[in-house]
Amino acid sequence: MHRTVIVADTREPADVYGVHGTEGLTQWACLARRVGLGGGWEAVEWARIPPGGVSGEHLHTRTEEVYVLLTGHGEITLDGRPHPVRAGDAVLTGLGTRHGLRNLGDEALEWLVIEMPAAPVPHPRGPLTDHRVVRDLRRVGPIDPRAVFTGPLRLLEARRLPYGERLVLDAGTVEHTVFVTGGSGRAAIGDVRIPLRPGRALTLPLGTRAVLAAGLDGLELVHAELLVEGGDPA
Repeated sequence: MHRTVIVADTREPADVYGVHGTEGLTQWACLARRVGLGGGWEAVEWARIPPGGVSGEHLHTRTEEVYVLLTGHGEITLDGRPHPVRAGDAVLTGLGTRHGLRNLGDEALEWLVIEMPAAPVPHPRGPLTDHRVVRDLRRVGPIDPRAVFTGPLRLLEARRLPYGERLVLDAGTVEHTVFVTGGSGRAAIGDVRIPLRPGRALTLPLGTRAVLAAGLDGLELVHAELLVEGGDPA
């Protein structure tokens, strides 16, 4: 089957009221869905709440979820316990975790969401309820989400490419999603050239390839990989 890279943007988000039982405004954009992808993705999304805004507490009964904080600072509640979070942090919420997010700053709080189904069998470590707050994802470096998750997510990282540096993404055994957080550049997908700017996302289905090149001001991005069963290592 012919596969194409999914390109999405946050420039024209939807206005949503009453998310997870709250009454305020949330701006939201869907960057990719599981349709057209071979892996166990649920969705890749972007969201923003204004100062004082709340994304209400809710329980995950089927999926696991990553939040990567992009702007602002606030507080995330995980199973009843508050944790301060700010731009650059990542939050991993496993199956059975209840969580909600509040904006405590004077600017909008934006975050990237990567959601995928949990494994259908109990995790070998024991209880499924688990979570982790990662401070400054770029400083920590690439992490393996399997410390918390049961499903197919295998890599989460925030990185900066200096001018002229390239990042080659081959979707052989994994599918990729990339979200640009700063700088500029372009992605080469075969003969097609896609400008890269903050708020733009690329999701690569199995069998595709993209080469990302940083522009004059460098390129900052969040990158995740999801293992696909039956993927071709070649």
